[in-house]
Amino acid sequence: MKALILSAGFGTRLLPYTKTTPKPLFTIDNKPLLDIIIEQLIHAGCKDIIINTHHLAKKINDYILSKKYSARITTIFEPEILGTGGAIKNISKLIEDQPFFVINSDIYTNINLSEVYRFHKSHPFIATLVLYDCKKFNTVTVDSMGFIKEFNSKTNSKSGFMEKNLTFTGIQVIEPVVLHEIKTQRFSTSIELYKKLILQKNRLKGFIANKSSWVDIGTCESYKETAKQITAKTAFKKSHNKNSRDKIAFVKIQGDGSDRIWSRLHLNKATLIMAEHGIRTKESVCEIDSFINIGNHLYKKNIPVPKIYHHDNFSGLVFVEDLGDESLKSYISKKNSHKVLSAYRSVIDILINMSVKAKQDFDPSWTYQTAKYNKNLIINSECFYFFDAFIKNYLKINISKKEFIDDFSYLADETVKFAINGFMHRDFQSKNIMVKHSKFYVIDFQGGRTGPIQYDLASLLIDPYVNLDPDISKDLFNYCLNKFSSIKKIDKKKFEQGFKLCSLTRNLQILGAFAYLSKVKGKTYFEKYIPLASKTLAKNIIELKSLKLKKLEKLIRSIL
Repeated sequence: MKALILSAGFGTRLLPYTKTTPKPLFTIDNKPLLDIIIEQLIHAGCKDIIINTHHLAKKINDYILSKKYSARITTIFEPEILGTGGAIKNISKLIEDQPFFVINSDIYTNINLSEVYRFHKSHPFIATLVLYDCKKFNTVTVDSMGFIKEFNSKTNSKSGFMEKNLTFTGIQVIEPVVLHEIKTQRFSTSIELYKKLILQKNRLKGFIANKSSWVDIGTCESYKETAKQITAKTAFKKSHNKNSRDKIAFVKIQGDGSDRIWSRLHLNKATLIMAEHGIRTKESVCEIDSFINIGNHLYKKNIPVPKIYHHDNFSGLVFVEDLGDESLKSYISKKNSHKVLSAYRSVIDILINMSVKAKQDFDPSWTYQTAKYNKNLIINSECFYFFDAFIKNYLKINISKKEFIDDFSYLADETVKFAINGFMHRDFQSKNIMVKHSKFYVIDFQGGRTGPIQYDLASLLIDPYVNLDPDISKDLFNYCLNKFSSIKKIDKKKFEQGFKLCSLTRNLQILGAFAYLSKVKGKTYFEKYIPLASKTLAKNIIELKSLKLKKLEKLIRSIL
């Protein structure tokens, strides 16, 4: 048995993702569609499989060369796309006297191909088209005997019960004689061919596969939905050993400042959290890669983070342990000052442990932004971010940031100079600390890198979501300093100065982020935290009065 997999198309319905990845290599539960289809064909008895290519043909060729299949796989490059009809004609020399499969590469199905082939062999007609009842695409008319009468029907049903409309699945078995009906070296579609054959009184048989499942994943939405449904089943199998046929419920939960979409998944009484990072658009390290690699690293170092059970890097899906809905922010709102202090000390213990232990064996290649917290990051991602997003776009102050380059450069140099480096979370604040059964967990660690422990401490203590009492903040700073110095020899004055500097740079980043999220991303609920973050900024710049930041200090004073 032989087969042709149609894989030459540009995948325009899946743009912009098909600019870098050909449609047949889109994954469902970590397996490329092409691989899934090849395995299904082999299972059905195919010994010889041909793949036509054009768009990003090298990537398809390289993938096939990386695999070892039990069938012979041949790729044929089309310098110009020939369409389904032209592609079928193009393989004429490779087809002998046996019927052969033709199958699209943008479908996901469990249709039994062995059964389809047996069905075709059981009748004398020149082609079998596999049909499915999908209201969205039901345009193929089939009569009560299973013969195809018409394509591109504009109505969803016919009068009476003798005919009905169904969807052509992109799966077909064709007799070699059909090849003679296709003109050489021209673009054509198989539908055009079949219309012509019907006019010539040829009869085409329909195999109706309604007991199976079938999805056209040629659009972004259908691909995403299929990937979620299938990959989630594997995630529950790994996390809870559940292999149920029951439907998984997806319930969206409030996200964060990023573009990720978060959902809580329910299967009977079991739950998981799913993060959607978006379909992959580049080959270099993406946010999802950092989330997975850094998350697994922290988990192995016994840092309390949610366990990552399953993921698909291409579709952008990650499935993690459900830690509930209570963050440190909501937890302390119900506590007195003594219990607040106790909770934060526990969190600082985690911070110190994370800074020291997670630095060990940390691979800089895991990072998707910068490997280190360095001068360039401080200037571009904190100082300029503050200036562009907050000063210019939010406050609408027309002033050139060139005037502040010297101050920003000096601030960055001083911050790096006084840094005591370890593993750095970079967004270590109350919404990124979860509480489950009175135990604290760290989330949103994908921005991790090497950097100063003082920065994460500053993120925690100047956090505008909480607005800690100054006395509590001072107590917590001293607690961290003393605890950290008991396990690592440090210069306490350097630690303190680094903390003040990091408090300022973090504060700049916070205001830039809140302004950007409010005005550009439309997440206006961040706006209510801007006044407090602004007041803290004034306090932080005053504490660094001895530094040469006159222009920046003057600017900050002028906006408050």
